[in-house]
Amino acid sequence: MSSLVKEDLQKKLFYPLGQSLREFIEIECSAHDRFYLCAAVTKDGEVEISMVKHFRIDLDEKYEMAEKWFLKDLEMIDGKEADTDNPYFDMHFEKVYSWEAHSCASKYAFARTLNKLNYMYLNKDLKIVNFDITYINDDSLWSSNNGDCLVLMKICFYAFNLLCLSLCPMP
Repeated sequence: MSSLVKEDLQKKLFYPLGQSLREFIEIECSAHDRFYLCAAVTKDGEVEISMVKHFRIDLDEKYEMAEKWFLKDLEMIDGKEADTDNPYFDMHFEKVYSWEAHSCASKYAFARTLNKLNYMYLNKDLKIVNFDITYINDDSLWSSNNGDCLVLMKICFYAFNLLCLSLCPMP
């Protein structure tokens, strides 16, 4: 489903602007509307981060940019707590924006994409704090094209350890 939404976003919103959508995640903003946080590259090689509102008119899906920022202005991404699986994170521009991703996996996928785009286009010192950095860096042993698998693997690892501890308590 998400690949269909990404394709639709690219076709209806980003392509007409001359941009290439690299990543998007659903964010929780209101009970009635759907919003996405998107990372796209312009034809001039600038990386834009945008908040996009998704709505429907009759049977047609529509998208509208609600707000946008440049990656070069992003000072820090704060994952709130590296040791817990939560969907909350902050992005620090001139102002701090707090977000709730649809899932912890999507939060990590978005941070990974911003980190990768920063390396490819800016190579500036982008602070990424309160994330398990093993799952952020592309060069890690567990890196894959599907970020959701990384977070799922981490959850399974923790669950396995908890199971082992409950079955074989330490003396």
